[in-house]
Amino acid sequence: MLFRELAELARRIASTSSRREKVAIVAELIRKLGPEEAYKALLILTGRIFPPSDPRELNVSWATLWKVVSELAPGGEPKGVDVGELVESMLRSRDKRQTTLFEEPLTIEEVYSLLEAIAEAEGPGSKGKKEVILKSLFSRVEPEEAWLLANAIVGETRLGLSEGLLIDAIAYAYRRRREDVERAAMVLGDPYEIVRRGGRLEFKPVVFRPLRPMLAQTAESVRAAITELGKCALEYKLDGVRVQVHMRGGEVRLFSRRLSEVTRSVPDVVESVRSGVRAEEAILEGEIIAERDGKPLPFQMLIRRFRRTNFDPKLIEEIPLRLYLFDLLLLNGESYLERPYVERRAKLEQVVSEPLKLVPSMVTSNPQEGEKFMKEALERGHEGIMAKRLDSPYVPGVRGRYWLKVKEVHTLDLVIVAAERGYGRRHRWYSDYYLAARDPETGEFLVVGKTFKGLTDEEFEWMTRKLEEMAVEREGKLIKVRPEIVVEVAFNEIQRSPKYRSGFALRFARIVRIRDDKTPDEVDTLDRVRELYERQGRKL
Repeated sequence: MLFRELAELARRIASTSSRREKVAIVAELIRKLGPEEAYKALLILTGRIFPPSDPRELNVSWATLWKVVSELAPGGEPKGVDVGELVESMLRSRDKRQTTLFEEPLTIEEVYSLLEAIAEAEGPGSKGKKEVILKSLFSRVEPEEAWLLANAIVGETRLGLSEGLLIDAIAYAYRRRREDVERAAMVLGDPYEIVRRGGRLEFKPVVFRPLRPMLAQTAESVRAAITELGKCALEYKLDGVRVQVHMRGGEVRLFSRRLSEVTRSVPDVVESVRSGVRAEEAILEGEIIAERDGKPLPFQMLIRRFRRTNFDPKLIEEIPLRLYLFDLLLLNGESYLERPYVERRAKLEQVVSEPLKLVPSMVTSNPQEGEKFMKEALERGHEGIMAKRLDSPYVPGVRGRYWLKVKEVHTLDLVIVAAERGYGRRHRWYSDYYLAARDPETGEFLVVGKTFKGLTDEEFEWMTRKLEEMAVEREGKLIKVRPEIVVEVAFNEIQRSPKYRSGFALRFARIVRIRDDKTPDEVDTLDRVRELYERQGRKL
C-alpha cells in the first residue's frame, strides 16, 4: 500500500466521531493488507512506531523536526497549532522546484524502514544522520502525507485509536470474540502482535515476550481489605521497580512494567536469577529495590541505575540491588496464570533460593494481625502492604479486586500533559507541570491540577530535556507534550473546579517521585479522583 493511501485513510478516521465507523475502517485495513504490513500501518496510525516490548525509540525532538522542515520550507512559525497541520501547511507553501518529480511514491514499508533507520542511528554524529534521513523522507512526501508522518513521529496522531478500539477492530477483522482478543493482547503484551500473527491468538505466556502485569485496586485500610477479601495473603509493598523475569537455560532477560527490557541496567540481578532459580524455563515477577545491610535505600537511588544508558560497574557497589520475587507465571513450559495464588506462591517457594528472596508474606483473616504486619512493613521502610485473594488467578493487565494495595498516605499516579517555564532561578527549566488523570470512557487525559513542587534541580534538568523531546505544541512559555511521563502526586485536598474540564482540582499538589516504571495507561482515572473526593467529603 502506498503511504499516501494510509494518509487518506487516516483522514477518514479523523473526520468521524463514530467509534463504530472507526472500527470498521481499521478492520478493513487489517483485512486488506498482509500481516506484517498491517502491523506496521497500525503502529504508524497510533503514533507508536514500535510496540511496547521493542526497546527502539525514534528520539526525534520537536526542535529537530522543526529544523528539518524549516530547511525544506522556510518561513513558518512553530506555535499554537497541531504539529502535523503546521508541517502540512509549510510544505504546501514550499517551492515546487525543490521536489523531485521523478521520485516513486513511498509505500508503508518504505516509510517504516526509514523510521527504523532513524531509531537505529547511534553513536557520534547520530543526530546528523537522523536529520539527513528525516530530510530525505519529508522531501519525498506530499503535504497530505506529511500531516500523518509528522504526527506519527511526535507520537500524537490524534485519531482516537485507543487500545480498546484496536481490540474491537481486530476482533471484527478476524471474526473473533472481543474478550478472547483482549485476553490475548494482555498475554502477548499488545494488540499489534495479534495482527502480526495474522489473527492467531495466544493465551499461554511466551518466554522473552513480556506480558502485561496484573494490577491492584486501592483499599482504605488493612481492615477494609480483609473485610472485602476474607482470609487472604498479605505481602509487603516494596518501594522499588516491578520487573518480569524471563529465563530459559542460562539466558535471563528482565522487563519493566512498561514492558521495556532493562537487562543491561542490572547485571548483578541477572546473575542472582541464574544462581537462585531452579528451573530450565520460567517467567517470574518481582520487585527490585536498592538495599544495603537489609535496609531499603531511597527510590531515587534505584532509578539512577535504570536511567543509565551505559552501565558503570561501579554502580553495583554504590547502589546494591536485591530482587524480591512474589509471583510465578510460567514454569518449564506450563502456564500458571489460571492457577490460584496459593498454588503459585507454594511453587515459587520451591524453585527460588538464595541469593534471591521472596517478598515477606502472611495469610490471615484477622484485622489486628494484618495491622501489625502493616506496621512492620512501614517500620522497615516499605510503602505498605498488598492484600491478595487466595484463590485469585493471575489476570494480565487487569486492575481488578483480586489484589488490593494499602498505603499510609494517599497519592495519585498522574501524567504530565503540558509544562511552563518557571520564574526566578527556575526560568531555565520547564518546572510548572499540568497533571492529568485518564477518563475511562474516552481514554482522554484531563487536567486535575498543576504543580511546581517536589523535584530536585537535577530532576528539573532531566524533566526539561524529556519534555522538549515530547513537545507537540508551543504557546509562549507553555508547551503541550505527549502524555508519557507519569508522576506520583501527593495533595492536601481535592476540590470541585470549573476551571478544568475534569471538574476537579488538587489542592497543594506536590510530586513525590517520577514513575519511570509506569505507563500512561496505568495512571489513575477520573473515577478514582471522584471516589477520593466523595470519601473526603464524608470525613468532613
